[in-house]
Amino acid sequence: MIRTRSLLADGSRLRRLAPLALPTAWGGVAVAWKFGCPLARQPGLPMRIATSVVFLTVGIGMVLGLRHGLARELARVRAVAAATQRVLLRPPPARLDGLALAAGQLSASRGASVGGDLYEAVATPYGVRIVIGDVRGHGLAALGAVVAVLGSFREAAHDEPELAGVLRRLERALERHLRERARDEHPARAGAEPEHPVAEEFVTLLLVEVRADGRLAVLNCGHPGPYRLAQRVERLPVGDPLPPLGVLPLPARIVPYTAARLLAGEALVLHTDGAEEARDHRGRFFALDAALAGVPGEAPAALVRRVQAALLHHTGGRLADDIALLVVRNDRVRVPAQPAEPGLRRSRPAPSSHC
Repeated sequence: MIRTRSLLADGSRLRRLAPLALPTAWGGVAVAWKFGCPLARQPGLPMRIATSVVFLTVGIGMVLGLRHGLARELARVRAVAAATQRVLLRPPPARLDGLALAAGQLSASRGASVGGDLYEAVATPYGVRIVIGDVRGHGLAALGAVVAVLGSFREAAHDEPELAGVLRRLERALERHLRERARDEHPARAGAEPEHPVAEEFVTLLLVEVRADGRLAVLNCGHPGPYRLAQRVERLPVGDPLPPLGVLPLPARIVPYTAARLLAGEALVLHTDGAEEARDHRGRFFALDAALAGVPGEAPAALVRRVQAALLHHTGGRLADDIALLVVRNDRVRVPAQPAEPGLRRSRPAPSSHC
């Protein structure tokens, strides 16, 4: 096994150095020609020009070789980042248990495709459960908390019959992540807990359960409330907010808000606070509600793309925070009961005879 790894590492180094082989050979020939050929040491302008051309050609070849190697390495890194994004922050299915969904994220970190925002939607025996959240801070430093919360949600959403149980599982997963990170950053002495825990990191999130009849159950941990697109754009009430995960312990009794519904044809837009806090060069906030009111009956994927384009236009492409959007539309159709035709009677089973 060790020999195999060594051979793979050697092969990787050879592949990285392959673009420099030809320029290096040319450089060796140029140096040998300069110091080993009597003709190259003759004085005169023509020989100086010839020597300069040879060394300039070698220098350009080495630069192009380095550039080609770096471009290939960058392409491999981008491929790994894209694969990581598909696993970590995978796009939701276009349809899920009668609901149409679409999601998208804009990262504030230059060159990063994932950041401190998270979202997921899964179909469970208890309804379609959705989470959207925002880790304090943005960019690559927040990925650890994103992994902890998403991994816990993907299991707890199927295991826990109550939405409150899902939330408690997320809280425990985040607490474990924070303890492990604090232990790594501030090693404790003699097996004790670290002296400087990562107390400043927390997660705001929204848990939504869409049941078969369109009724909603919502738990809000310090997160912006969603918008409902019906006859008009309105902020959906979500009840009294709970503290963000990682700030204070959750209360002993957690009751979801269940007084809202998502009727057939209506859409729900979940977002992180970066969408409403995005500013232009004059300091004006982005009007998310106005952007959502653009096209009635718009498909969720088209709505996400349009709002993202409006956000980038408003900010000039300079985002101060990560932005995540998730749109879910109720495409379930309720078939009304058909009245019986006149003159037809529903047949009754014949009475059973008893011996």
